[in-house]
Amino acid sequence: MFNEILDLVIVSAENAFIQVTVFVGAVLLFFGYIDYLLAGKLIKKIEAAKKWQPIIGAFLGITPGCGGAIFVMPLFHRGTVTFGTITATLVATMGDAAFVLLSTKPVDFAIVTALSFIIAIITGYIIDYFQIGAGLLEDYHARQQKKEERRMAHHQQDHSHLRQEAAVADESIIHLGHQEGDEIDLILHHEIKGHQPTHGLGYKLTHQGFGVYWVVLGIGLILGILDLFQIDLDSFLFPNFATIVGVSGTVLSIIMMIASKKFIQDDTHEEAELKLHNIKETIVHNAQETAFVATWVFFAYLAYELFVLALGSGNYLAGEMTMTAFLTQTGFAAVIIGTLIGMIPGCGPQIIFVSLYIRGLVPFSALLANTISQDGDALFPLIAIDKKASVWVTIINTIVAFIVGIISYWLQFSVFG
Repeated sequence: MFNEILDLVIVSAENAFIQVTVFVGAVLLFFGYIDYLLAGKLIKKIEAAKKWQPIIGAFLGITPGCGGAIFVMPLFHRGTVTFGTITATLVATMGDAAFVLLSTKPVDFAIVTALSFIIAIITGYIIDYFQIGAGLLEDYHARQQKKEERRMAHHQQDHSHLRQEAAVADESIIHLGHQEGDEIDLILHHEIKGHQPTHGLGYKLTHQGFGVYWVVLGIGLILGILDLFQIDLDSFLFPNFATIVGVSGTVLSIIMMIASKKFIQDDTHEEAELKLHNIKETIVHNAQETAFVATWVFFAYLAYELFVLALGSGNYLAGEMTMTAFLTQTGFAAVIIGTLIGMIPGCGPQIIFVSLYIRGLVPFSALLANTISQDGDALFPLIAIDKKASVWVTIINTIVAFIVGIISYWLQFSVFG
């Protein structure tokens, strides 16, 4: 039994890295660079275009990752965008799970993205039509600190890490979605965890070892492409070469994630801003983000393999047959589960759910419900700024996800099934 479990660990580590992680890394680096070039401009456009805000918010939401959605969250409490806009952004957001789906099932990703975009826009305009966010904004402003109290509180904070990582003078720090020294700045940059301590071991490992990690990812990407063309990796260069690269890559990913201290949430508002100041920070944080996704995908793969083995009482094939029979009878339950998992803040649980979809364990309707329900890491800054608003947006997203999931399930199995 021990040997079988060890084999499953090795196979899961190799497959997770070669089949998923390397493509996630490549896609994430590409979109990270796009964000570096465009995110600031898009935020300025959304502030200026009142009539089109839910559409722009939904567009920022469907971009893979959490960066675009994270930047939108503070805008509501500044009165810059509507509550419908942040709702549309979060409905459309798939977080880092988008990288997993895009890298493995691009057609499915395109369909989910298109549907999420349309549903997000409709939801956003409905919310604004009924002015649901008006009372929330009034409550928030009633709780704000006085201006002088805020100025003094901000003056007492340490800004050295921002100057160091962004490579700018203190007075030149540029924020997205808020201003230096305002109420939201105090929350997002000083009252919640925003960055790694620059003197710590974790910071040194991630900021000095990221190059090695990208090299291993590059080698793995070559193997991943060869695997797509059904080239036998076992005989490539020398026996077990792909296994060595895959396992090494997964181990490095786990080390990188632990050093980054990212377990449920992989990107904070502060780190998302830092990536836009400095191209090196973009590359470093993209390595951390890739490691985060890789670790969750590995554990999802391994959990599935071990569950199947246990289901078959040590007989893997018997467990797989039992699993298949169970899933064909409980597809609607997967829609409910996907919606409920989507309520959990952070990208980790959502990556596991998407990984299960990739393995064919949940129907498309469940994936769509999870995509609409989940908010990735973007919900964290909203929770920090205004818990009441975050609860309301979660309730709305969950209701929309459940309705869409039911309709999608009916269409999938009753009409087209």
